[in-house]
Formats: sequence, structure tokens, C-alpha cells
Amino acid sequence: MNFSHKYLTWGIAIVWGSLFSFSTKGQTNDWLPEQAYWMPGAFPDRIIVNLTETPMQSVAVNWRTAAAFPSGKVQWATASHGAGFLEERKEIRSNSEFLSVRHETNPTVEAYYHSAVINELVPGETYVYRVGSGDYWTEWMQFTMADPENDGISFLYLGDAQNGVRDHWSRLLRKAYAEHPDVDFVVHAGDLINRHNNDLEWGEWFSAGNFIHATVPSIMTPGNHEYGKDEELSPQWRPQFNLPLNGPAGLEETCYQVNYPQLKLISLNAEEIEESPHLKQKQVEWLDSLLRNDPREWTVITIHHPFYSTKENRDNEDLRKHFKPLMDKYQVDLVLQGHDHSYGRGMIGPDQNGNMKEVVAEETGTVYVVSMAGLKMYAAEDYPWMHRKASNTQMYQFIEIQDNKLVYKAFTVTGELYDAFELHKDVEGSNTLLNSIPDIPEY
Repeated sequence: MNFSHKYLTWGIAIVWGSLFSFSTKGQTNDWLPEQAYWMPGAFPDRIIVNLTETPMQSVAVNWRTAAAFPSGKVQWATASHGAGFLEERKEIRSNSEFLSVRHETNPTVEAYYHSAVINELVPGETYVYRVGSGDYWTEWMQFTMADPENDGISFLYLGDAQNGVRDHWSRLLRKAYAEHPDVDFVVHAGDLINRHNNDLEWGEWFSAGNFIHATVPSIMTPGNHEYGKDEELSPQWRPQFNLPLNGPAGLEETCYQVNYPQLKLISLNAEEIEESPHLKQKQVEWLDSLLRNDPREWTVITIHHPFYSTKENRDNEDLRKHFKPLMDKYQVDLVLQGHDHSYGRGMIGPDQNGNMKEVVAEETGTVYVVSMAGLKMYAAEDYPWMHRKASNTQMYQFIEIQDNKLVYKAFTVTGELYDAFELHKDVEGSNTLLNSIPDIPEY
């Protein structure tokens, strides 16, 4: 970097910090220029739309402002071909929550997190919204509600982002969106960042997704990196997301369900299964009751730790012991996982109860997928439970459900189709697997 460019960069950072110095009262001022970039200000940032427990009628919106801006509003309307929607816009106040967080290597960040739910929406309709208050508003953003009856359901599934989030995970997410801009939602399978309370890393995650987070609804399940050494969930998790509260007590916004007419989407909290016998049993009982009393034609579960690992010394025997009988009993269709930073996909039936080295991929049962999305990538072992595997490859997955058929496609970060299959469901709820793996070598 030459002299002029170096001091231009520092100058911009100093000006940025000065502009928003009112927002950092009581905070240290020892941040680096790149850290100043992530500080909250007057204009809303970290805007994200989440699925609600009634995804056919509502969406949840979250955003953040500096501590000097303790309240916020959402304005929305049915989209029009021009600016005519401005005459019809509605407005609601947000629920706002103050949060002060300090990571051991970063400055204290104080901010208000705002959340609201936009209700009375119509399937298939397109809406616009913006968030803010006073003189500080975002641009108008646009989203379209899912219309399962006419269009089915489609979504993206992403494994761990975790490392190289702004530099490398952004490329994957943006490629996935460029190829599939009309998906109904995105599933993040845990380890969104590396250090649970590092606000700069959360800033990178939101920056990498940018307007995609704000226009395509998402859900996320927590991974082990969303928990600290004291086994406490990231302090930012609940303030910055707005996820359903319909799971077991003590697992709010980490263990929950989202229901479409033909699809039940479930998040299980893998860390609390591993660390808390009490909360593990709660999840077992909740899931059993859920699938027994409120079934759907299709069931998709997301959980961070895999039932069947792609790596040596990562065999989650206790998870299988308590939860695989439910996968088998209720014919769960698809389990979407992360954690292992490599790719593996296979179907395992109810008659197999061994470990990852013993079970063999079948043509009936539940499909288990492990995938990765960020820079941290490992080699996948060659285990017989896999129909397909990949090492050291960034991947994203596109899944589409229409009537009695589920179509699954896994792509590399460059958009190359790497794995694919279909599930065809019969009248008794059993699936037939049709593999359509591309004729290219395994990475």
C-alpha cells in the first residue's frame, strides 16, 4: 500500500468513527479501522428476515442501530409497479432490546436490536418494507411470500460458514442466490461464525449476506461455535434473530418448528443434546409428540452435529441412540447437518443401527446430509453410509418439494452440479430414492 492510500484508509476510518461517536458512549476507542466499520450507527444495519411459525401469513424482521436510537419502526405495503405503494403503506413499532457485548480482543459494542413481525400477508404476493426511525431509514426492500399450493416449496441449505465469512462464504452465498433467486427460504446448519460473542465476526456474517438476508427469509440452528466455553449461547443470537418460540422451554429460538401445508421444518439444538441430559430429553419428548400429533407429508430436520459423520473420531453415538428411532418411526425424509466441514450424503433405513463405519447406504429410509459452506474444509473419509462425498470443496444445496416429489441438488461454489437425487413418496409415506449423481469424479 503506498503512502496516500494508507492514510486515505485511516482517514476514512477516523471520519466514520467520528460520525458515530455518539453511539459509542462508555465504549473504548481503541478499535482498528476495520473494526470501526462494524460499529452501529444511526442508519439500521444487520437487517434480516426470518421465517415465523406461520410462514404463509407472516415474516419476522430484525435490525440494529446505535445505542442513541432506542426505538424503531417497520413500514410495509403490497408492492406496486412504481411508487404507488407509498400511499398504502402501514407501520408498526418494533420491540427493541439493548445489548452490550465485549469480546476479549475487541471493543465493547453497545446497540439496540429491533424486531417486528409483519402479519396478514398473502401466499404468492410480493411486498416491500423498510425499517428505521426519524430521518434514518433503509431503502425499500422486496420479498415474495411462498405459494406452496401453486409453486411448491424451494429452499437453499448451507453448512458451516464459520471462517473466512466475509471473504469466502460471501462468494458461495451470492452464487447460490444468483442461480436460485426465487427460493422461499434459506437454512443455515450452524456455526455461522467462529467465536460466539465476537461482534466483528457477526458483522462479517451480515455483510456477506447483505441484501440477501434482508429479502430472502432464513432460519438457523445453532452450532457449537455459537456457544462459549461456559456453554452459554451467543449473546447476539436471540436479539439479532427473530425465530419461532414454539419449542421446549429453555431452548427458545434454537429448537423450534415451521409448518407449511405439506412440509414440517424442524430445528434441533445439537449442543444442548450433547451437553445437557435434561434438555436432550426435552427435545426427544417434544419431537416425538410433534411428529406423532402434527405430521406433514414431508419432514425436514436441521441439526448441527451429524447422525453419521464424515470424519474419524466424530461419531455421535448418543445422538443416534436417542433420536434415530424417531427418524425411523416417523419416516423423516431429510436431515440437514454441518459441523464436519466436508460433504457426505446417504440414505439409511430403520433396520440399521450401527455407527458411521458400519451402516451402508440404502434405497429406503432417511437421507442424511453433511455439508460445508465456508473456508474451513476437511477431507471426507470413505464410509459405506455415503452415496456421495467430497473433500475440501465449498458447497451449497438447492432443494425443491412439489407434491409427492423432493428434488435435491448440491453445487460447488462455481456452480457445478456435484450431487443430485430425487425422493418419490408413495401413498403410505415411504420414499423411493432415485440417484442422479453427475458423471464426474469425487473431489
